[in-house]
Amino acid sequence: MTAPDTPDSDRVRAACEALLAAGRDVTFTAVAEHSGISRATCYRHRDLREIIDTYRSRHGELLTLTGLAARLDNLTQALDAVAAKVRRQEEEIRKLKAAARPADTPRRSTRRD
Repeated sequence: MTAPDTPDSDRVRAACEALLAAGRDVTFTAVAEHSGISRATCYRHRDLREIIDTYRSRHGELLTLTGLAARLDNLTQALDAVAAKVRRQEEEIRKLKAAARPADTPRRSTRRD
């Protein structure tokens, strides 16, 4: 997920780029000092945390709380979509079976006595 371009997000990105160019670690403290944005603000705003976490990992794969929360949201949405599709398909199968069964043929019991 890409954070929207705001003045704060631009300042955070610039700070991260400068830290990486200088060979320094990208930390919340270093970004806050370099950008002039408080560390609390960097933590408080999800979009700023995502930017910093992405730069911290250098490849975007660092398992951080922000990254895990975003992945969890995506997986939950995907799972909900799959579950809804399965429910629709099961209902369609029930309708097709009911339509294929002749009206005068009694339903067979699946119980064995």
